[in-house]
Amino acid sequence: MRSPSELRIDVAPHGETSAILYPTEAAARTSARLTAGPSPSGSALILAHGAGAGQRSPFLIGFARAIAALGFDVVTFDFLYMERHRRMPDRAPVLEACYGAVITAVRDRVESARRSLFIGGKSMGGRIATQVAAADAGIRIEGLVLLGYPLHPPGRPNERRDAHLHSIHRPMLFVQGSRDVFGTPAELSPIVAKLRPAATLHVVEGGDHSFKVPRGGASAQAAVFEDVQRTVAGWMTALNGRSTPEPRRSA
Repeated sequence: MRSPSELRIDVAPHGETSAILYPTEAAARTSARLTAGPSPSGSALILAHGAGAGQRSPFLIGFARAIAALGFDVVTFDFLYMERHRRMPDRAPVLEACYGAVITAVRDRVESARRSLFIGGKSMGGRIATQVAAADAGIRIEGLVLLGYPLHPPGRPNERRDAHLHSIHRPMLFVQGSRDVFGTPAELSPIVAKLRPAATLHVVEGGDHSFKVPRGGASAQAAVFEDVQRTVAGWMTALNGRSTPEPRRSA
């Protein structure tokens, strides 16, 4: 994979933020762990961070690099509060304005995004992506990738954040750990079943909100992350009408 590059994005009238482009290339399949990926898809994915960690978190960097190695240009960015080193997230309108500005900038500057663009993110980042998509019926995106969708705050299952999902009318991939305290697959399943077009729910068995599993050590955790990354790439590839990546082969 070619070296990432930084972009500056204007979020008028609120300020400016940074984004990182992880570009793919034909030789990306030589990645050390991801040994069998498709050729570049001519498609891009925007991944937003969760509430507590920015785009330079190990989780987001790892996922961005891995998905880029599987054939997609990936863009991460910092919401304005994170760019300014504040702990408290901005209010929803500012978060949504920031995500919207990133979509516009990525479509303008990343050639693959003009052909096919997916949006999404980790936890809060994915939720804001859904709110942006729900608010704009004409938004030009192929689908949404939601890594640990925060259906409700931990311990408050009645404070649900799903009322807007039926307004999106785009394919959605929900990747949810079976132990996610922000919403289990059992809680999400009846919601996902009612979405149109049909949404996909991928369950990470034993995974928490960040897909961490309690047993097996580093190698088992790496395999879990790789399976999720390949699931995301395969889902996007299928929507683009191309063959899905080959499964990981055992040594």
